[in-house]
Amino acid sequence: MPTHVKRAFKYRFYPTDAQAAELSRTFGCVRKVYNLALAARTEAWTRQERVNYNQTSAMLTAWKKTEELAYLNEVSAVPLQQALRHLQTAFANFFGKRAKYPRFKSRKKSRKSAEYTTSAFRFRDGRLTLAKTAEPLDIVWSRPLPEGASPSTVTVSQDAAGRWYVSLLCEDPSVQPLAPTDAAVGVDVGLGHLLTLSTGEKVSNPRHERRDRARLAKAQRRLARKVKGDGANRAKARRTVARVYARITDRRRDHLHKLTTRLVRENQTIVIEDLAVRNMVKNGSLARAISDAAWSDFRSMLEYKAQWYGREVIAIDRWFPSSKLCSVCGTLQDKMPLHVREWTCDCGTIHDRDVNAAKNILAVGLTASVCGAGVRPQRSTPGGQSAVKQKTPRREP
Repeated sequence: MPTHVKRAFKYRFYPTDAQAAELSRTFGCVRKVYNLALAARTEAWTRQERVNYNQTSAMLTAWKKTEELAYLNEVSAVPLQQALRHLQTAFANFFGKRAKYPRFKSRKKSRKSAEYTTSAFRFRDGRLTLAKTAEPLDIVWSRPLPEGASPSTVTVSQDAAGRWYVSLLCEDPSVQPLAPTDAAVGVDVGLGHLLTLSTGEKVSNPRHERRDRARLAKAQRRLARKVKGDGANRAKARRTVARVYARITDRRRDHLHKLTTRLVRENQTIVIEDLAVRNMVKNGSLARAISDAAWSDFRSMLEYKAQWYGREVIAIDRWFPSSKLCSVCGTLQDKMPLHVREWTCDCGTIHDRDVNAAKNILAVGLTASVCGAGVRPQRSTPGGQSAVKQKTPRREP
């Protein structure tokens, strides 16, 4: 594990009118350059030719010299070059079968952001000034940066609710491996309870989206009544909807951060299921609840925090029958409908469905770890199968 970990520290800021106008122009130019380069690479691909970053960079120089795209010279050149690098990364992921083919950026739907490297910003005495802007940004320092930190990149963004954010990427020497512990826990995710641990603890599901569903529906009805193209009124209604969504997202992310940090600090080994959430949300009856639970975000947070602090996350195969298997005698039940929350095994043990599943998840994860199987399957694995695949034999009659 590296001595220092690079972390992004995100803060909200309030731009002046001049800064907001400059950054908005930069967002538009970044989107334009990305789309032009993607179109050029796509056209070349149809001719069975490859276009790399250096070639798109030369194209950018030529575009700036044309009368039609001369406005690209009005913004900092660094975010435009970074857009080409991001496109190169997107194609690398596509050719490596880690992502789909890159898509064009939309003015209305795509994230508004621009990335600046060290040559395009100045950070001195806690004051950040971007290229092409005369004044430093009015940043709300909600938490301190690491002592002596020097950002390597700065990303400015604006969300759909109109909030401005700046993200500073820098090394954080305070992130060090935690003291080893013998504690291990199995985690079963669900909808009734967000998490059930092998210790018997159950973490309730906050259902953030459901709590604001009435407010969201009211805002969406108001937006639906606005005539498209009705300028300021429709934009105001759209921002109201976006603010409700932002409130839901912020509360959900805050809860998951606190939960995953606690699990990582308390346990050396954490065993989870390798769920195919993307396929599960295709179920029309459960899609809304599954999306609100944010199981994928939970796993992502758990994995990178475990890597930071020297812990281990084990993902077992999604087809392992954790709910139908008795954690005491190993008997496998033929059926276990979702409405059955408590059941009695032939050995006489009364099981809580979720606690029993968490205990089985922990047992099979630790077994796989001891046997030396791959215990941290990559999500890009062809077919989506985990490296840990356990088959439980049926009990002979």
